[in-house]
Amino acid sequence: MRVRTLLLAGAVLAALAPLARAGSPVQGVAQISGPMPTGVAVTATGRIFLTWPQWGDGSPFTLGELVDGKPVAWPDAATNRFDPADPQAHLMSVQAAVADGHGRLWALDTGAPMFRPPLAGAAKLVAYGLATGAAMRTIPFPANVLLPSTYVNDLRIDLRQGEAGVAYVTDSSITGPGGIIVVDLASGTALRRLSGHPSTMPDPGFTPVIGGEPLMSRPAEGPATPWLVASDGIAISADGATLYYCALSSRHLYAVPTALLRDPSVSEAEVQAAVRDLGLKGPSDGLSEDDAGNIYAGDYERNAIARRAPDGTWETLAEDPRLLWPDTMSVGPDGWLYVTANQLHRQAGFHGGTDERRQPYELLRIRIGAGPVVLK
Repeated sequence: MRVRTLLLAGAVLAALAPLARAGSPVQGVAQISGPMPTGVAVTATGRIFLTWPQWGDGSPFTLGELVDGKPVAWPDAATNRFDPADPQAHLMSVQAAVADGHGRLWALDTGAPMFRPPLAGAAKLVAYGLATGAAMRTIPFPANVLLPSTYVNDLRIDLRQGEAGVAYVTDSSITGPGGIIVVDLASGTALRRLSGHPSTMPDPGFTPVIGGEPLMSRPAEGPATPWLVASDGIAISADGATLYYCALSSRHLYAVPTALLRDPSVSEAEVQAAVRDLGLKGPSDGLSEDDAGNIYAGDYERNAIARRAPDGTWETLAEDPRLLWPDTMSVGPDGWLYVTANQLHRQAGFHGGTDERRQPYELLRIRIGAGPVVLK
């Protein structure tokens, strides 16, 4: 059965006819015009899903699937209709999606279009059946973990823990504390961990430089100010024992035992004491992982993707001018790492009100030869 699944996945992904540039390991998978995408999720059968959080581009849908190389609303247009009066049945602003290998796609709805405070009942996790598109489980984030400043950003699902699994979610607030939110998928109860801890916050004095220009908030009127984003990228070890994470406005990678994060009897002080600073890397938006124990990190200053081996050593897999802000990554069943390049740093808010993005945006991939972490 697994051989048949992998053959099907390979056929689906090969049908996208990727193009490579001479001398670069990076291949183009799809070009996307219109609103700017962020998240990508590749399923066990090779289907590709993308997300469009509502940041001002006016996307007609916030969760979609690539069909014949073109994005279409998924599971349907009605579910993607913005409706704050019925937030449980509609997707408001999806930042990330993850396929769990068990026939479901988990959508992380920020419930916070334009980075405003989350709408009542709108910030949630929704599990959709991949075969039918039906919502199988909707879990709103409870009030004890959701702050007015919260912006849920990325997630990992581990079905090996508890009755129905656990979700780990980053809070990448731009105005308040960052943190890790741990959700028990059976009960919907949640813990907020490492809230405001240095590991989930921007590095002091952090200002990245892209193309020789410091990246700062530069409105059409008023002075430039630092743009500081808290915990964003997240990855999980192949055995589920370690959670890796980083703030977007940081060059550090951190790790913490998942057993401590999800145990309500463990104090916050004990969790903080167990955090490990794994040292410097390039500044990253998204992280990913594979079944061989490697961790992948984008480097938006260098237009690059790097890989951390299990022994802690780093190597650069690709530096390519098409990797214009490598955002979210997903390891496919075909041994390729998929990544969205969405030119986030070229938005008008960073350039005095002038939008410097050049369409189309790209979905790219890099051969890694390993597979996704399988959540048995």
